[in-house]
Amino acid sequence: MAQTSWEIRGREFTNCNCAYGCPCQFNARPTKNQCEAIIALEIDGGHHGSTKLDGLRIAAAYHWPGAVHEGRGEAQLFVDERANADQRDALLKIMRGEDTDAGATMFQIFWLMSDKRHDPVFAPIDFKIDIGERTAQLEIPHWIEARGEPILNPVTGAKKHARLALESGFEFKVAEVGRGWSESKGAVKLQIADTHAHFCNIHLTDHGIPA
Repeated sequence: MAQTSWEIRGREFTNCNCAYGCPCQFNARPTKNQCEAIIALEIDGGHHGSTKLDGLRIAAAYHWPGAVHEGRGEAQLFVDERANADQRDALLKIMRGEDTDAGATMFQIFWLMSDKRHDPVFAPIDFKIDIGERTAQLEIPHWIEARGEPILNPVTGAKKHARLALESGFEFKVAEVGRGWSESKGAVKLQIADTHAHFCNIHLTDHGIPA
Protein backbone atom coordinates (compact mmCIF):
# COMPACT_ATOMS: atom_id res chain seq x y z
CA MET A 1 0.00 0.00 0.00
CA ALA A 2 1.36 3.41 -0.98
CA GLN A 3 2.52 5.79 1.74
CA THR A 4 0.29 8.85 2.12
CA SER A 5 2.22 12.11 1.83
CA TRP A 6 2.01 14.50 4.78
CA GLU A 7 3.64 17.70 6.01
CA ILE A 8 3.34 19.85 9.12
CA ARG A 9 4.84 23.20 10.09
CA GLY A 10 4.42 24.49 13.60
CA ARG A 11 5.81 25.39 16.99
CA GLU A 12 6.87 22.87 19.60
CA PHE A 13 7.57 22.79 23.33
CA THR A 14 9.22 19.79 24.97
CA ASN A 15 10.07 19.23 28.62
CA CYS A 16 12.06 16.12 29.54
CA ASN A 17 13.63 14.89 32.78
CA CYS A 18 17.25 15.47 31.71
CA ALA A 19 19.56 18.27 32.85
CA TYR A 20 19.52 21.50 30.82
CA GLY A 21 20.74 20.82 27.29
CA CYS A 22 19.69 17.13 27.38
CA PRO A 23 22.59 14.73 26.77
CA CYS A 24 20.31 12.57 24.60
CA GLN A 25 20.63 15.26 21.91
CA PHE A 26 24.33 14.29 21.69
CA ASN A 27 23.86 10.50 21.69
CA ALA A 28 24.78 10.29 25.38
CA ARG A 29 22.71 8.53 28.02
CA PRO A 30 19.87 10.34 29.80
CA THR A 31 20.89 12.28 32.90
CA LYS A 32 18.98 9.95 35.24
CA ASN A 33 19.39 6.88 33.02
CA GLN A 34 15.73 6.98 32.06
CA CYS A 35 13.77 9.21 29.72
CA GLU A 36 10.49 10.98 30.41
CA ALA A 37 8.99 13.75 28.33
CA ILE A 38 5.98 15.88 27.57
CA ILE A 39 5.69 17.22 24.03
CA ALA A 40 3.19 19.79 22.74
CA LEU A 41 2.81 21.14 19.23
CA GLU A 42 0.65 23.69 17.47
CA ILE A 43 0.33 23.11 13.74
CA ASP A 44 0.35 26.39 11.86
CA GLY A 45 -0.06 24.65 8.53
CA GLY A 46 -0.17 21.07 7.40
CA HIS A 47 -1.91 18.18 5.73
CA HIS A 48 -2.09 14.42 5.60
CA GLY A 49 -3.04 13.55 2.08
CA SER A 50 -6.00 15.81 1.32
CA THR A 51 -6.87 16.33 5.01
CA LYS A 52 -5.94 19.80 6.24
CA LEU A 53 -4.47 20.09 9.73
CA ASP A 54 -4.03 23.87 10.06
CA GLY A 55 -4.52 25.32 13.55
CA LEU A 56 -4.77 22.01 15.40
CA ARG A 57 -2.78 21.00 18.48
CA ILE A 58 -1.32 17.71 19.63
CA ALA A 59 0.60 16.52 22.69
CA ALA A 60 2.13 13.36 24.10
CA ALA A 61 3.48 11.87 27.32
CA TYR A 62 6.32 9.34 27.13
CA HIS A 63 8.35 7.23 29.55
CA TRP A 64 11.27 4.86 28.93
CA PRO A 65 13.08 2.95 31.71
CA GLY A 66 16.41 3.60 29.97
CA ALA A 67 17.49 5.43 26.84
CA VAL A 68 14.87 5.78 24.11
CA HIS A 69 16.70 3.51 21.66
CA GLU A 70 16.59 0.68 24.21
CA GLY A 71 12.82 0.53 23.93
CA ARG A 72 10.31 -0.80 26.48
CA GLY A 73 8.65 2.61 26.54
CA GLU A 74 5.17 3.83 27.34
CA ALA A 75 3.21 6.40 25.34
CA GLN A 76 -0.06 8.28 25.49
CA LEU A 77 -1.14 10.63 22.70
CA PHE A 78 -3.42 13.66 22.98
CA VAL A 79 -5.33 15.18 20.06
CA ASP A 80 -7.18 18.48 19.87
CA GLU A 81 -10.90 17.89 20.46
CA ARG A 82 -11.63 20.39 17.67
CA ALA A 83 -10.30 17.92 15.08
CA ASN A 84 -12.96 16.15 13.02
CA ALA A 85 -12.91 12.39 12.42
CA ASP A 86 -10.62 12.61 9.38
CA GLN A 87 -8.23 14.99 11.14
CA ARG A 88 -8.09 12.79 14.24
CA ASP A 89 -7.24 9.79 12.11
CA ALA A 90 -4.59 11.75 10.21
CA LEU A 91 -2.94 13.15 13.34
CA LEU A 92 -2.83 9.75 15.01
CA LYS A 93 -1.24 8.23 11.93
CA ILE A 94 1.48 10.89 12.02
CA MET A 95 2.03 10.50 15.78
CA ARG A 96 2.15 6.71 15.49
CA GLY A 97 4.76 6.90 12.77
CA GLU A 98 2.49 5.54 10.07
CA ASP A 99 2.95 6.81 6.51
CA THR A 100 6.50 7.73 7.57
CA ASP A 101 9.93 6.55 6.48
CA ALA A 102 11.69 4.46 9.12
CA GLY A 103 13.61 6.68 11.56
CA ALA A 104 12.50 9.87 9.81
CA THR A 105 10.65 11.62 12.65
CA MET A 106 10.59 11.69 16.44
CA PHE A 107 7.02 10.42 16.29
CA GLN A 108 7.97 7.32 14.30
CA ILE A 109 10.89 6.50 16.61
CA PHE A 110 9.11 7.25 19.89
CA TRP A 111 6.09 5.11 18.96
CA LEU A 112 8.26 2.25 17.68
CA MET A 113 10.25 2.30 20.93
CA SER A 114 7.08 2.16 23.06
CA ASP A 115 5.79 -1.30 23.95
CA LYS A 116 2.89 0.00 26.05
CA ARG A 117 0.63 2.18 23.91
CA HIS A 118 -2.32 3.64 25.74
CA ASP A 119 -5.58 4.75 24.14
CA PRO A 120 -5.43 8.28 22.72
CA VAL A 121 -7.22 11.14 24.44
CA PHE A 122 -9.30 13.70 22.55
CA ALA A 123 -9.50 16.82 24.69
CA PRO A 124 -9.16 20.60 24.69
CA ILE A 125 -5.48 21.55 24.47
CA ASP A 126 -4.65 25.04 25.73
CA PHE A 127 -1.16 25.80 24.44
CA LYS A 128 0.82 29.03 24.26
CA ILE A 129 4.44 29.35 23.19
CA ASP A 130 6.91 32.16 22.52
CA ILE A 131 10.04 30.65 21.04
CA GLY A 132 12.14 33.81 21.22
CA GLU A 133 11.29 34.40 24.87
CA ARG A 134 11.64 30.67 25.66
CA THR A 135 8.28 30.47 27.39
CA ALA A 136 5.40 28.04 27.04
CA GLN A 137 2.22 27.04 28.84
CA LEU A 138 0.33 23.79 28.28
CA GLU A 139 -2.89 22.64 29.88
CA ILE A 140 -5.00 19.63 29.00
CA PRO A 141 -7.63 19.74 31.76
CA HIS A 142 -7.50 16.72 34.09
CA TRP A 143 -4.54 15.29 32.15
CA ILE A 144 -1.44 17.48 31.77
CA GLU A 145 -0.07 20.76 33.07
CA ALA A 146 3.31 22.02 31.89
CA ARG A 147 5.25 25.24 31.55
CA GLY A 148 8.56 26.39 30.15
CA GLU A 149 10.79 29.31 31.15
CA PRO A 150 14.25 30.64 30.35
CA ILE A 151 17.26 29.38 32.28
CA LEU A 152 18.42 32.04 34.76
CA ASN A 153 21.95 32.90 35.81
CA PRO A 154 22.10 31.80 39.47
CA VAL A 155 24.14 34.88 40.46
CA THR A 156 22.68 37.74 38.44
CA GLY A 157 19.25 36.34 37.57
CA ALA A 158 19.82 37.22 33.90
CA LYS A 159 18.16 35.06 31.29
CA LYS A 160 20.53 32.56 29.71
CA HIS A 161 20.34 32.33 25.93
CA ALA A 162 21.39 28.93 24.59
CA ARG A 163 20.51 26.97 21.46
CA LEU A 164 20.73 23.45 20.12
CA ALA A 165 21.66 23.22 16.44
CA LEU A 166 21.58 19.78 14.83
CA GLU A 167 22.70 19.20 11.27
CA SER A 168 20.88 15.89 11.18
CA GLY A 169 17.99 14.85 13.36
CA PHE A 170 14.38 13.76 13.46
CA GLU A 171 12.78 16.66 15.37
CA PHE A 172 14.26 20.10 14.63
CA LYS A 173 17.25 21.88 13.14
CA VAL A 174 17.50 24.65 15.76
CA ALA A 175 15.87 24.89 19.18
CA GLU A 176 16.00 27.44 21.97
CA VAL A 177 16.94 25.87 25.31
CA GLY A 178 15.20 26.59 28.59
CA ARG A 179 13.81 24.77 31.57
CA GLY A 180 10.43 23.28 32.32
CA TRP A 181 7.99 21.75 34.77
CA SER A 182 5.40 19.09 33.84
CA GLU A 183 2.83 16.91 35.50
CA SER A 184 0.94 14.16 33.70
CA LYS A 185 -2.02 12.52 35.46
CA GLY A 186 -2.96 10.20 32.62
CA ALA A 187 -1.91 6.63 31.91
CA VAL A 188 1.72 7.79 31.70
CA LYS A 189 2.14 9.50 35.07
CA LEU A 190 5.02 12.00 35.17
CA GLN A 191 6.30 14.60 37.60
CA ILE A 192 9.13 16.66 36.11
CA ALA A 193 10.58 19.76 37.77
CA ASP A 194 13.17 22.34 36.66
CA THR A 195 14.72 20.22 33.92
CA HIS A 196 15.54 20.53 30.23
CA ALA A 197 13.06 22.19 27.89
CA HIS A 198 13.28 23.32 24.31
CA PHE A 199 11.20 25.60 22.13
CA CYS A 200 11.38 25.39 18.36
CA ASN A 201 9.83 25.77 14.95
CA ILE A 202 9.37 22.44 13.28
CA HIS A 203 8.92 21.34 9.70
CA LEU A 204 8.31 17.62 9.26
CA THR A 205 7.17 15.45 6.36
CA ASP A 206 6.68 11.74 5.80
CA HIS A 207 10.38 11.71 4.75
CA GLY A 208 11.63 13.65 7.80
CA ILE A 209 13.00 17.20 8.04
CA PRO A 210 13.25 18.76 4.57
CA ALA A 211 16.77 19.70 3.44
